[in-house]
Amino acid sequence: MFDRLAEIEIKYGELADQINDPDIIANQTQWRKLMKEYSDMTPIVEKYREYKAAKEGIEESLMMLEEKLDDDFRELVKEELAENKEKVEILKKELTILLIPKDPNDEKNVIVEIRGGAGGDEAALFAGRLFRMYARYAERRKWRIEILNTNEIDLGGFREVSFMIKGEGAYSRLKYESGVHRVQRVPVTESGGRIHTSTATVAVLPEAEEVDVHIDMNDVRVDVFRASGNGGQCVNTTDSAVRMTHIPTGIVVSCQNEKSQLKNKEQALKVLYARVYERERRAHDEAIASDRRSQVGTGDRSERIRTYNFPQGRVTDHRIGLTLYKIDAIMDGDLDEVMDALATTDQMSKMQEGATAE
Repeated sequence: MFDRLAEIEIKYGELADQINDPDIIANQTQWRKLMKEYSDMTPIVEKYREYKAAKEGIEESLMMLEEKLDDDFRELVKEELAENKEKVEILKKELTILLIPKDPNDEKNVIVEIRGGAGGDEAALFAGRLFRMYARYAERRKWRIEILNTNEIDLGGFREVSFMIKGEGAYSRLKYESGVHRVQRVPVTESGGRIHTSTATVAVLPEAEEVDVHIDMNDVRVDVFRASGNGGQCVNTTDSAVRMTHIPTGIVVSCQNEKSQLKNKEQALKVLYARVYERERRAHDEAIASDRRSQVGTGDRSERIRTYNFPQGRVTDHRIGLTLYKIDAIMDGDLDEVMDALATTDQMSKMQEGATAE
């Protein structure tokens, strides 16, 4: 680990020279790329230099203790030695975490797709509650939401809703939300007071651009049709809704929320890029890590990840065994405690994998 840190520090110094080179500054694309790399290295190098300073402090204290010192000064040196030893251990752990490879998608915007699963109208109502939960979470973090497509029911829920969340680090926080969410509650349509179990699936996709994945538009079939469902004016009056089919993968995307066919095409293309990119990314990850699995799922839509039990007021994340008795707060977007626990577990899992590999 420390050989790698020494190499990073050398590279950091080289980058510092490069980003101040007038020729490189003139090439803004290259300069921004180097600045990003420099910025990513900065916390690692700063922490490594703290570590080296603490190690030097230990060596100095040990050398001083070999000399003749008065009792009071000897005690001060011993205290400083103990402090630096403790600091070194803490910094080792922090450096180990900093060296965990970053997910290149962590800073990206996300596209979230929620679909009602088992449970009919109750599943659609729960999908609506999940949409509100994520919308409130985005609001708390001052992120922006852009609705891409909806398929509503008369009771107010969604058979399907897709939306984009725009904000720094959106994917890093929301990537653990993909999977099956289960709800246990008394439906509004239930007169006998019986508890029903319903499900909704959530998919979280990093926003993809043309540089991330190539789509040949000759491989995309575009169909237009009249929008349906709740929508007010222009619904069922013009062929504004758009369906895109990526023929090589069979991926189908529909968007009908905008009144303009052109805008619906733009929205559909965003989702198509994200889905194709996610498919390629998952195939790549499985090819290189089929024998090692993170303890925290980040994408399998068939994995049951969480249960929301309204009668008992609890939310349980099954992947990490976390149960919180604050369902109202969580449904109102207070998700940080859950997401922090998932991120910490994921970090620990990757640290263990790294230690095993070494």
